[in-house]
Amino acid sequence: MRKSFALNTEPHVAEIGAELELQFQAEVMGDEYLDAYAEFREAQQSESGVDVDELQSGDVEQLRKVTGGLRIFLARLAVPESAVLLTRVDVVKGGEVLESFQSWGEAAAYADGIDGAKPQWGLRLPERVLLQLLEWTVELYAGGKRPPTSPGASARPSPKAGKRSTGTSRSKGSTRTAGR
Repeated sequence: MRKSFALNTEPHVAEIGAELELQFQAEVMGDEYLDAYAEFREAQQSESGVDVDELQSGDVEQLRKVTGGLRIFLARLAVPESAVLLTRVDVVKGGEVLESFQSWGEAAAYADGIDGAKPQWGLRLPERVLLQLLEWTVELYAGGKRPPTSPGASARPSPKAGKRSTGTSRSKGSTRTAGR
């Protein structure tokens, strides 16, 4: 028996809006993807204390770290030109870009020295788009399944202890037969 497997040779393209395209590597070897994903997850837990599966919790600074980590993860999978776009941080004052950096920390340090300046992502995207890009990369590089480093891939927890439902079971609701 013979089986052929195709390898993608053209970059994957994420179309965002009418004018923006981000390109991602045609193929990412499994171990490279798993390493990048594991580092992303580990960094989010240790640096921000935020579980990316539970983004409703956490303060603004913690969520900012999650966003930065997600952008770095996506940049590792992107072609170089798109990676630069994903990770560029501009220092802005009065709507004018003063300087651009490739890390939030460097941009924040630079902005601290200028009254009224603040860092912001050069490529401004809603959080939902970043999360959709994350899910898309899971489909592209992991066959649609979250890598095993994700809590979402583990078994569901046992039900919590406590009072159970008061619904009646069918066996208790049955009627007796005459003569028994």
